[in-house]
Amino acid sequence: MVNAVLLAVLTICLVTDLKNRKIYNKVLFPALILAVILHLYFDGLAGLRHSLLGFTLGLGILIIPYFLGGMGAGDVKLLAVIGALKGAAFVAATSIYMALFGGVMALAIVLFKKGLRERLQFVWYVLICLKLRVKPQIRGYWTEGAYPYGVAIAGGTAVCLGLKGWGLG
Repeated sequence: MVNAVLLAVLTICLVTDLKNRKIYNKVLFPALILAVILHLYFDGLAGLRHSLLGFTLGLGILIIPYFLGGMGAGDVKLLAVIGALKGAAFVAATSIYMALFGGVMALAIVLFKKGLRERLQFVWYVLICLKLRVKPQIRGYWTEGAYPYGVAIAGGTAVCLGLKGWGLG
């Protein structure tokens, strides 16, 4: 049941992120409530703890990139819901594959989209800002190149599901 909910949420969020660049709360919040209810029903308080720890870790993994302006709130909430559904260990493993997917997507964008030199200069600018502990100004032209990170999250989750199997934990 948990995997069916997970696959439904991933499919819907993947489509809406690709089409509208949005991951909707009206998909995520019911899935979160269902995750908590299912874990509480099947495993009692241990299941509730499993779900809440996964949620917290999923939220924690992407909250800093969100605050730095590198990703949308929907991406953060999606990973948190995945954690609530599958637990902390699963979301930790998923985040590694998600980062690999995201890195490949970013590299493809940098290499194949116009303005390679300007993009590399901007990356250098961001790195310098981070070293100096100054928040980089990334609004405008640079946010137009943003990509739907929900694709990376879904890809990482799919790989993790394939490697870890379809078990509840």
